[in-house]
Amino acid sequence: MDTERITEISATALRVSVVWFMALAAALATASVYLLQPAVAEVAGSLETSAAVIGTALAGGPIGYLAGLVLLVPLVDRFSPRTVVAAQFAALALASIAGAVAHSPMVLGLVIGVVGAGSAVGAQLSSVAGRFAAPRRRATVLGIVTAGISSGILAGRIVGGWLTEVIGWRAMLLVFVVPCVVVGAVSYFVLPAARGRAASGYLDTVRGMPGLFARFAALRWAAVRGALWFFAFCAVWAGLAVVLSQPPYSFSPERIGLYGCAGLAGVLATRIAGSWTDRVGPRTVILVGLALALGSVVALSVALSNTAATLVCLGLFDAGLFAAQVANQSAVLAIDSHAPARFNSAYMSVYFVGGSLGTAFGAAAIGWVGWPWLIVAAATATAAAGLIALADRARGGAGSCGIEVGDDDRARAEISRGR
Repeated sequence: MDTERITEISATALRVSVVWFMALAAALATASVYLLQPAVAEVAGSLETSAAVIGTALAGGPIGYLAGLVLLVPLVDRFSPRTVVAAQFAALALASIAGAVAHSPMVLGLVIGVVGAGSAVGAQLSSVAGRFAAPRRRATVLGIVTAGISSGILAGRIVGGWLTEVIGWRAMLLVFVVPCVVVGAVSYFVLPAARGRAASGYLDTVRGMPGLFARFAALRWAAVRGALWFFAFCAVWAGLAVVLSQPPYSFSPERIGLYGCAGLAGVLATRIAGSWTDRVGPRTVILVGLALALGSVVALSVALSNTAATLVCLGLFDAGLFAAQVANQSAVLAIDSHAPARFNSAYMSVYFVGGSLGTAFGAAAIGWVGWPWLIVAAATATAAAGLIALADRARGGAGSCGIEVGDDDRARAEISRGR
């Protein structure tokens, strides 16, 4: 590692308290895009329209998030993280106010799109972990930040639904403004102030993202792996909601929502997977995680009639895939530890597309082919991701999924060859 890199890390090293604050900030930003999901009926009634129209408006969230991954995440390679993150929390606060006073589905959809873009703070903070964490602790820090993102997904739905019932959806959005302002202000004072050292201009960075997949095999195969298992993850959860709402189960929305508590196992797994990845390398963690997920998803094909067994299987499924995600993303961030955000942005964009396809497939597959064949598709995607990880050694990954986490000399050599 060169002297300049050592100086940057020592001058901006992430203290433990800052890392946990990053997890909190990632949770808050991620939760923002899920707050209105449980309140579709209430929002539809308030705006005097149908739930289907509001559902379409809420689709602006994922669209905005994808735009944020591509356009906003690379900013932390160029500007100080404290400035970028604080500005996005300010934008989230303003968007929440705009949403609270929206009186048409179209305006609400546009606001939700802005919120979705702002929620990419989680991916930005993952990039900050890749740039400022000590190389041998990179995956540990990433695991903590990822646990925050996972917690935000759960908390957004739970808190949003609860507050909507207590004070209404408009007041709920206004309440959300307060933590955004507080966390944004604290971000400005505690996150690293060092500007990035990106070698190319911002527009060149954005335009060059597709080319990164052609130039860097480590990124290409990591993205394929991640997209496959995120497809499986989203397909199972989307299909589960549909199948449990139909006979012979006919569960209420509240009861179906409680199945999401199984995701808490995934939150715990991300923390453990990070420290384990730093010790044994990403490839081992990915393979163990995918093996756990594969066994669990296969068991789901016959466990659905037993609630306890289903919750256990879902918990293990989430834990395995979340662990694999932390290890996989740590390998991506290690490709160029000087400017990891562009690689993280490219990776997460493909990862997100895989999940979007899985969500669409899972919801429709129940009517097309039924739950057992949905499980076959999810298991096949998970197994394919595992086979790609197994093949890394043959491609020269040396048992580490293409690059050894923390090995900046090897990372720099690959960057030089790519350029």
